[in-house]
Order: sequence, then structure tokens, then C-alpha cells
Amino acid sequence: MAGKKIYLSSPTMHGEEQEFIKEAFDTNWVAPLGPNVNAFEKELADYVGISHASALSSGTAAIHLALKILGIDQGDLVFVPTLTFSATCNPVVYEKAVPVFIDSEKDTWNMDPKALRKAFEKYPDVKAVIVVHLYGTPAKLDEIMEICKEHRVPLIEDAAESLGSTYKGKHTGTIGDIGIYSFNGNKIITTSGGGMMVSDKEEFTKKATFLATQARDLARHYQHSHIGYNYRMSNIVAGVGRGQLLHLEEHKAQKKALYRQYEEAFADIPEITLNPLNGDGDANCWLTCMTIAPESSVTPNQIMDALEEQNIESRPIWKPMHLQPVFAEYDFITVMENGCGEEVQESVSEDVFNRGFCLPSDIKNTPEDMELIINTVRKCFGR
Repeated sequence: MAGKKIYLSSPTMHGEEQEFIKEAFDTNWVAPLGPNVNAFEKELADYVGISHASALSSGTAAIHLALKILGIDQGDLVFVPTLTFSATCNPVVYEKAVPVFIDSEKDTWNMDPKALRKAFEKYPDVKAVIVVHLYGTPAKLDEIMEICKEHRVPLIEDAAESLGSTYKGKHTGTIGDIGIYSFNGNKIITTSGGGMMVSDKEEFTKKATFLATQARDLARHYQHSHIGYNYRMSNIVAGVGRGQLLHLEEHKAQKKALYRQYEEAFADIPEITLNPLNGDGDANCWLTCMTIAPESSVTPNQIMDALEEQNIESRPIWKPMHLQPVFAEYDFITVMENGCGEEVQESVSEDVFNRGFCLPSDIKNTPEDMELIINTVRKCFGR
């Protein structure tokens, strides 16, 4: 193994974070409440253009509370995309509800509206839909929202990967009934670990905050009428988020520049296609991914192995949830067409998983780092 470690997407810190953290220590606000928490909620809500926010311990917690707020209960059906990280789906099972996995479409790799319509035909009693903006690329929200409204079913936007992305001028996470963001260490901005729920309905975020602080009733003594959770963000973590938020647009521009650099670097290799971007939106390009043409003799594993030999981190595409052992009992809905109305053997999500992987997308990569990454990939194709 040679050279320094080049990461997939590591945190990029600046300095303002330390100022907010120091203030928290100096004023002894080190609990899961305080001025940084309140300010981070307001500043994040203002940035994305929504009325209300609740700062939480993770994006997963935000999805869990969104389901609780929408009344999802044991046995209820929830439609979720199959091509995502398991954190999208796990909270459905926390509530002993039943996930139904929806295939992707080729244009954005996100939830296929055609497959979603098919799912509603099969399961008209579904209680909620979760859509994901995969790798920062907005889904086809107009079509998905229209279908949800037709069936009067609420939509949760899992914008964990897409903070800063917009769809037709609106920020992802603000278009459905409830939106969630993640500030995990590898996201476009980080609080080391943390998340946020947002909504234009104040009762939703108020209930999220109530449930996230152990659901303590308004009484002098400790009284509880609901099961609560320890899901609130700490004032220290929120200080990190406030400092990071100041640089979100800068991070987004750098992520987009990486995508364009890879696009240009591989333009002469016909077997390579980068992850598609939605023409109706502006993606934050959180991770740049690529797929390899089926006829190519090169495989994603060969490229990832070559990168690893150079101490360069990459990552497979998310393995579809309907292929995961833990979710094997649940249904999977796909249109299974090739674009010409003809049936195919492999779903879109399976095809992307089998032919794709995530390129190193760290905004701290130097020109020398990018040259090494690009040359390593090109050599796999004999270039």
C-alpha cells in the first residue's frame, strides 16, 4: 500500500466550529439544549426556506420520529426506495410496520414513479411514503408528490445526503410533509453525528422535540403519558453544525467541481458513465459515482481494488434493500422495463448496484490526489 490515505468523504473543518463550542463550554451549556441548539434550528430552517426545525441526534432518529408523528403503527405499510442506506428503512421496522421496497428509475437512480403507482395499485392502504435523494441528486418529486396527493398519503423526504440540493428552486427536504437531514461525519456538512427534522407544520417539529426529550409532560414532577426517546442534539454538537453551515455553499461548489473534473477526465472512456443528475434540480453532488458498461471487461471491484492498493478509499453502491437478508421477507415492486416497454430480467436498482461504485469525493483532495485517483481508474481501462 502506497502514499497517504485519500478518503471517500471526510469532514472538512474550518475554525468557526471551535468558537461556538468554546462558547458552549464557557457558558456551561453542554446539555441537549441551549443557545446553539436553538440557533442551529433557526439557521438551518432559514437556509432551506422552511418554518420549523427540530435538532436531533441523527438522521435515523429524525426518520423514526417522523413515522411516529404520522401515526405509523404495527402492521402499517410504508413505501421506501430499495436503493438506499438501511437507515432509511430500519425505523419502519422499529415501529413493527411493514416496508415495501420500490425500484429505481434510470434518470436519477431514485424512486421510480411508475413503480410507485404500481405499488399503490397493489397496496392501496399504505400509510406513508419515504423518498430518498440518492447521493445528493433530487428525485422526480413532482410525479411522486402527485401520486401521494392522489392517494392522500404523506411523504417523508429523506434528504440525509442532499442538504443544499434543490428541485425546481426549492430545497430538498422542504417539499414533502416532513424532511430530514443528516450531519454524519461524511456528509456535506457535519456535526460528527446529528440530524434535523424540518416541516412547515409547527405541530410536527414540536412533537418531535417533545418525543426526543423523553416525552416529559408539562408537570412539576416527572410525568410521562407517552413513550419518549433520548434523541435530542447537544448544544456542543449544534455548535459544530453552526460553524459548518457557514461553509455549506462553499462545500457544495467544491463537490460539484469534483463531479465535473471526473466527468471531463473520463469523457474519452465510453464504458464509464457517472451517476445521473436531475435536470429539474441542482444536486449537491455529495458523492460522485460511476457505472461501467455491461460489455466492459473491467469490473467495479477491480477498480476499487486498484484504488485500495494506492491507499485510496472508495465504496460500492448501496446494496438494494430487497436483496438484504434482514429484509428478505418484504415485497419489492419494480416495473422491470428497458425503456421501450419491454420486460428485462434485472431491476434498475440491481443493475446500478452490480455495475457501479462511489469515487473518492473529498473536497480536500489536492490536485496531486485527483491525478492519482484518475490515473488509477484510467489504467484499469488501459488508458
